[in-house]
Formats: sequence, C-alpha cells, structure tokens
Amino acid sequence: MSNAKVLPLLEPDVVAACCPPLNERPMSADEAEVAAKMFKALGDPVRLRLFSAVASHEGGEACVCDISDVGVSQPTVSHHLKKLKEAGLLSSERRGTWVYYRVEPSVLAAMGALLAGAAKTA
Repeated sequence: MSNAKVLPLLEPDVVAACCPPLNERPMSADEAEVAAKMFKALGDPVRLRLFSAVASHEGGEACVCDISDVGVSQPTVSHHLKKLKEAGLLSSERRGTWVYYRVEPSVLAAMGALLAGAAKTA
C-alpha cells in the first residue's frame, strides 16, 4: 500500500504552465508564487544537499536512511524533507518503517526551463 502523495505542482501540465522561461515574458503573480516556493525551499544548504542526494541517487529515489548524513539531527532532516515536499519538489512513499523520496522529472524540467532562457541571454 502506498502513501505517496503527488502535489499538484508535479502534474506535467501544471508544471509547464507555471514556469515560463524568465526571458519569455513577465511572470504572473501566481507563476512567481510557485517558482518562489521552489527556490525558497532550495535556498537552505541542508535542503539543497538533501534534494541533490535524492535527485542523484541510483534508481531515482532514496530511502531517508541513505540520505540523512548531512550534518544535522534526524528530526531536522525530517523537517527539511517536509519543506521540500511542501514546495512540490519531492514526493514520498512509506515502505515498512522507511520513507522513500523521489524527485519528479517534471520538476527538474520546469526548473531547468525557467532558468534556461535566462542563461542564453547572459
């Protein structure tokens, strides 16, 4: 039985509509709100390390037991993972006593598309 919860941000059609490249047109207030939540969540070094650990883990998902060595206590790791989930960057599934996290490819694609256009004009 899966406890995985996919947030609306992770639906491909929502991701494509929410995050246009920065140089395409000015963002709407709603688009900026979604993008700001993603980048705010990644603005913390511990969260960025956890996100990177999940994204780069073999098989595209990681057990919390495999990624919790980031220099903070386990409750703090859980807090940061919760913030990443709330921002729509991670989804999770409980399997027995462990929770497995994954980054949805659509999130990485949306973040890349958001920044790609700006990089071309720099």
